[in-house]
Amino acid sequence: MPNPVPNPERLAAWLSLLEELPLPVPQEQNQRIRHALGDSRRSIRDISDLLQDCPTLALAILREANRAESARDNPAESLEVALNRLGLARVTNLLEQLPSQPEAQMPRALSQLLLISRHAMQQASGLFANRLARLWQEIHWGSLFALAPLWALATARPELLETWQRQVFAQGRSSAEVEQELLGMRLLPLCRALAERWRLPDWIGQGFTLLSDDRRLLVRALHVAHTESEPLGQQQRLDADPELARWLTRPANTILLANSLAMAAHQSWNGPHMLRWQRLTGLYLQMPLDELQQQIHGLAAQSARRHSRPRLWHPAQALLWPWDTRRWGSIAAEPAPSAPDTLAQWRQHCTRLLQNPTPFGNAVQLLDTAAAALQACGLQRGLILLTDRGQEWLQVRRHFGLPEQAGELKLQISASPLLRRLMQQPAQLRLGPASMAEFSAVLPGALKTQLPSEHLLLRSLGNGNRVVMLLAADRNGQPLGDLHAQAFGRTAQCIEQAIRQMSRSAS
Repeated sequence: MPNPVPNPERLAAWLSLLEELPLPVPQEQNQRIRHALGDSRRSIRDISDLLQDCPTLALAILREANRAESARDNPAESLEVALNRLGLARVTNLLEQLPSQPEAQMPRALSQLLLISRHAMQQASGLFANRLARLWQEIHWGSLFALAPLWALATARPELLETWQRQVFAQGRSSAEVEQELLGMRLLPLCRALAERWRLPDWIGQGFTLLSDDRRLLVRALHVAHTESEPLGQQQRLDADPELARWLTRPANTILLANSLAMAAHQSWNGPHMLRWQRLTGLYLQMPLDELQQQIHGLAAQSARRHSRPRLWHPAQALLWPWDTRRWGSIAAEPAPSAPDTLAQWRQHCTRLLQNPTPFGNAVQLLDTAAAALQACGLQRGLILLTDRGQEWLQVRRHFGLPEQAGELKLQISASPLLRRLMQQPAQLRLGPASMAEFSAVLPGALKTQLPSEHLLLRSLGNGNRVVMLLAADRNGQPLGDLHAQAFGRTAQCIEQAIRQMSRSAS
């Protein structure tokens, strides 16, 4: 059945936010592309190949080329066509207008989606481009741009996609339910509307339409692929269903198949979604499943060699281990909270911390709520330390996820350059493997003993002109996501406000 028609007002609001949104270009790519655009020896094909590693700029070029009235009836279907229509001078101007930032500072949700899109492009080129050589450019670039509407959403609202990923992939919640809660509408109609506004290749819009409004042929094809494992049996079923056989020959299906394979692989190689799309791709190519899987794994490895990034999850990593060991939706990206009501608990604790007049009669009650709020935002181990009156020592007053002896921890502020810096004014520090090498020498040894981790959050909190508290927390040594750092910072602000209100009420 078709999905419910989206709320027009909600759809219009999202389109207003996303349609003209400029997407960031990594600084690492900016100068290299600028130099190539000014090099008269470079062909359009050379520049097009170079732009594969900068999908946000490639999308901006395609959008700009298709914005003109002359392109209304004949939109560019590939980047080479778009480059020829715009000319290199306009492309250079367009590059100068786009925001540029270090790749490591781009929203993680956007970077992860760009990696998935490049992986999909690799799958499409390897599986389909040689078989449909005349259409290789449409297949190549269409597969890269298919998730472009999500790039815009990840730029404007990265926390929404991270929450969607966590709740759908890791917690197994219904995508329809989660999308309605987060967006006020389903995601596919929004993607389709953006693809139409940007005049992305028609094959992309056809894929969104198929998934959102007309799954009839898709369900029939999946049934054939599931019940017939051999190409001969599949062909006999297709011969008996000419409509389905004709649909399966459509080149537009290559875009949907490549992106579905890439997205499913980023979640799990052996999950039901992956097997479903592998079977459907095998049906499309008339290829045995084991042979297809071998080719898909090889293409994933090629993609990883070219496109992997240190802070991102590429599914080719999981091919080295048992497939259940690593999953993008659970470990490599933002992990699921320990319970479905964790977010509600966190909000409840923060509301109590911000309540005015303060509900806390003493510091013990405040610290209990502060520790509970830190745990509810996904942190598994933590210390809350208070300064003495002379601001010479920090003493643990609350801890969680640690042995009882952690409560005896006492740190001399003057003995650590890092502590002296944190106690000068409120500040937050997020440490990872790269920065830990720099800061490890100035971290107090006793603190490292209690929280042995390469992934650590530190935050000093103030009251008036004095820094009075230090928070230290981690996820039991596991990587910290952007959402954890944001939630930690927001919780610290709530605790700081509670300290101020309690201090005012006592004076």
